[in-house]
Amino acid sequence: MSHAAPESARDIAEVPALEIVSTAALHLMSAAAVNLGLAEDLPEHQDLDEARTLIEALAGLVTAGAPRLGHHHAAPLRDGLRTLQLAFREASEIPDAPGEGPGEKLTGPVSPTPRPAQDR
Repeated sequence: MSHAAPESARDIAEVPALEIVSTAALHLMSAAAVNLGLAEDLPEHQDLDEARTLIEALAGLVTAGAPRLGHHHAAPLRDGLRTLQLAFREASEIPDAPGEGPGEKLTGPVSPTPRPAQDR
């Protein structure tokens, strides 16, 4: 048995943490979007229970990682998370109470931003 690190460990050691966290977040976002019925090639698919789990995991990752990622990298992840949280609210037949939606215990309640009067 060799004491040398496996090739895969050496490969992963060269990947910056920012890239690993971002990739994980993008996978969670993509899977949540599919389960919300937002995939262009699978619009009829919807599994809100799965979407809730994925959004909650994403909220944990983004909330925990944001201080180390910096605003420039964390802001798009937060925006994507918020978009998914709002899409979940819209897709739910029985909406969660404010602050009880997926990930909202970590992010705070989300609600659509009212449009300015001139945009209506």
